[in-house]
Amino acid sequence: MQEQTITIRQQILEAKGNGQKLLAVLLDPDKILLENVAHLIQKINESPATHIFVGGSIVQNNILEELISILKQKTTLPVVLFPGDPSQISPKADAILFLSLLSGRNPDYLIEYQVQAAPILKRTNLEVISTGYILIESGNETAVARVSKTKPLSRENLDLVLATAQAGQMLGNQLIYLEAGSGAKQPVPLEMIKLISQNIEIPIIVGGGIADLKGIQKAYNAGADLVVIGTAFENNSHFFDL
Repeated sequence: MQEQTITIRQQILEAKGNGQKLLAVLLDPDKILLENVAHLIQKINESPATHIFVGGSIVQNNILEELISILKQKTTLPVVLFPGDPSQISPKADAILFLSLLSGRNPDYLIEYQVQAAPILKRTNLEVISTGYILIESGNETAVARVSKTKPLSRENLDLVLATAQAGQMLGNQLIYLEAGSGAKQPVPLEMIKLISQNIEIPIIVGGGIADLKGIQKAYNAGADLVVIGTAFENNSHFFDL
């Protein structure tokens, strides 16, 4: 009898159940030069990363397919799409975070792009992971807010963020992603992570504004199941060097 392959979502759920913390490195194709990718992947392979996310608010340089091909050749880590819109879908990845921007009220990011993406995804073997995406105020306007034309939720209004995360779970989202945004001045507040982790059952992803290893550990301690680092690693490939 053929053994059934465990899905990435199941791996995340099992890690949460076992108290194992996960780490994703986010690679934005618009911020990467292909000639530097081999060195970048070597650093990722030497790091504690468990996943690689690929995507950005706007991807314009058309290297997505080639980047994923190189990643699949040079690392065994799962490659998960983190798309800003349906143009960032590649069948070469392992999975896709099927994002709905719950913090905003722009219908394009709540449902329209998802409708456009659905028939494309049906023609692939990508694992589709329904993800409630919540943008949190971080001290500066981030690319996500600018491109999506939505305002982030206040970092002070914990009750609203919690209710939004709970609504996401009730709608059937399999993950909740708390996002301060790429290059954020401030990360997601630790008290917010703690409150939400104590009041929803699905795994929590936290990203944006995490600048060092201490920031990763603080997010874990507050209740994050998976932390995402992007800009800090892009700017310093020695991020994990001791």
